[in-house]
Amino acid sequence: MNIEVETTLAKNLRTTEGMKAYDAVCKRLLVNREILASIMQSSLEEYRNMDRKDIEACIEGNPQIGTIAVFPDEVAEEETEANQPRQTKLPEQIRGANVEDSTVKENTNTYDIRFYATAPGTDGLIEIIINLEVQNDFYEGYPLIKRALYYCCRMISSQYGTEFVHQEYDKIKKVYSIWLCAEPPKNRQNTITRYVMQEENIIGDVVEKREDYDLLTAVMICLGSEKEEKCQGVLKLLQVLLSSEKAAEEKTKVLSEEFDITMTEILEGGIFEMCNLSKGVVEKGIAIGLERGIEQETLRSIQSLMETLHLTAEQAMEALKVEVSKRNLYAEQIKEH
Repeated sequence: MNIEVETTLAKNLRTTEGMKAYDAVCKRLLVNREILASIMQSSLEEYRNMDRKDIEACIEGNPQIGTIAVFPDEVAEEETEANQPRQTKLPEQIRGANVEDSTVKENTNTYDIRFYATAPGTDGLIEIIINLEVQNDFYEGYPLIKRALYYCCRMISSQYGTEFVHQEYDKIKKVYSIWLCAEPPKNRQNTITRYVMQEENIIGDVVEKREDYDLLTAVMICLGSEKEEKCQGVLKLLQVLLSSEKAAEEKTKVLSEEFDITMTEILEGGIFEMCNLSKGVVEKGIAIGLERGIEQETLRSIQSLMETLHLTAEQAMEALKVEVSKRNLYAEQIKEH
């Protein structure tokens, strides 16, 4: 497949039925317990030294796919009568696959995948809430890591009324937001990066229990070419699984033989379905690839003016009459190169 087509494929289909079907298959494949456990083992500190089979046993129930809203309705609280006691949800109520919060102020925006897991803690087992997002377009007009951290904060704040009430802050559960980026910029390809909270003594020497402040972590998993030496372990596993170029038979062979993934009927069927969907997407991707080519040419022109005339990025884009709505996108790409 032409590389320009591949890098814009998912972006083009995001608003089409084809993309919805493709995304749905991706998420169904990723909630396979062996694949989830591989991701957890490679990127979450609590599971780094655990066997994959043991990690699988830590995953509670069935992961929720696109059923939990990121932005809950804040209007409901404002409109509640002062003399009407609020009903607090019990923890069990948020674990079902059919739970969904919708918002009055904006369209429902759900987590791709969300689930609970247990992990060894200093005082026995602890419970963690994990969110996994599949992101194709790394450039959304804002730093993606800020969105990941916002999702972490939402998962913390939404625990009020479900995991704890009043001042029971000791019951807050740690949260992870993992972002699987299929089309990252070149300098981020084949990398896994964590963003964590740490204790820092400015004056004095104080040691707080880590579990009391280590409550949220964002993880960026950025895929890349299999030809690179860094493409090993879970990076290669995910690259093979989500590849739009490999045939289904090749995928199942690699996953089974190299990563010891059990080829169940559901997993194998999902892989074949994904490959069939990706074939139907190629023609649409070609048209978008041409548009992407124009964007790349514009980017090169901006960089050329900056180098030859010593202009700022903004001055170069002004000289080229680049659309204002696209300037932030080009500015971000210039920074990454």
